[in-house]
Amino acid sequence: MLSLLSKHSSSLLIFAAIMGFLFPSASAELFPFLPYVLFCLMLFTLIGMHQGMLIKLLAKAEIWLYALFHSIVLSVISCTIAFLLDASNSLLLAISAVAATGSLFATPAIARSVGLEPLKAMAMTIASTLLMPAVLYINLLLFQDDSVTLDLSSYIQRLLIFIFGPMLFSALCYRFVPHQVLHRIHGKLSQFTILLVLAFPFGLIGSFRETFDQSVSSGVFYLLTGLAICALYFIAGYFCYRRLGINDGLLAAITSANRNTLLTFTVAGSYLGPDFLILMAAMQLPTYCLPMLVKSLSRRLKKAESFSTAESTVPEHSATKSEVN
Repeated sequence: MLSLLSKHSSSLLIFAAIMGFLFPSASAELFPFLPYVLFCLMLFTLIGMHQGMLIKLLAKAEIWLYALFHSIVLSVISCTIAFLLDASNSLLLAISAVAATGSLFATPAIARSVGLEPLKAMAMTIASTLLMPAVLYINLLLFQDDSVTLDLSSYIQRLLIFIFGPMLFSALCYRFVPHQVLHRIHGKLSQFTILLVLAFPFGLIGSFRETFDQSVSSGVFYLLTGLAICALYFIAGYFCYRRLGINDGLLAAITSANRNTLLTFTVAGSYLGPDFLILMAAMQLPTYCLPMLVKSLSRRLKKAESFSTAESTVPEHSATKSEVN
């Protein structure tokens, strides 16, 4: 049953978001438990990764250059566009918080499901998550108004629990638990990972339904805003890394567009202003449509590349043949 769920995970993520929208009361009941689900998902994901290879990847400059692009460059681009479009202070603050947010910890699993490199996705996710606290703090200082203040001690406490906690616990497990036992345990736990991932689109979209019920125009506005943010990050990531190859371009695209907004909400909470929770909820549907988009796009791009490569080699063979004659 769990293997069947994993096989159809891309469709189930979209289905979970739709069901959360249709049943907002059930979504609201699940929402308070999502930080604990997030903690478990981060822990299970980290335990399942080869720690030595992951550390080697994290030591590479290219991973941290991506993290700078993910957090700082995309913050500048998206906030500049929002400012030029005369976005409200609250919405600008929310967009700046989304831009600072690290990638989803489900990104490696999503990358694996679409044929991309999961270990590199994990390194990019960790790097962007580690960079997030500093960029988020700067963004909050730049864009928050007088009604929103940041409690630094509470902020640091939440960071220690929800970011460094799973990383430390994972490192201790690898230090003191035999690797064979650890991998056997993870093999069983990983079967339940898809259930944890499905909780996010279902539990996060409820507040968007409330906004939609109050005002259809406001709901459509936030949905389009969330869609525009996801599209901007996806396109920017792809075209900045396309020169390294299709797989690298798609990996950067999906890692850039997948944003762990629940983690940002968990560590910063009410400091993010009233628009962040609505925008976070509105982004769920476009975010979880990305795996299906990447699958289709990957096939098309690779087919087009192989076709163009085949075309470019034909004249060379023809020329060689004519020279021999």
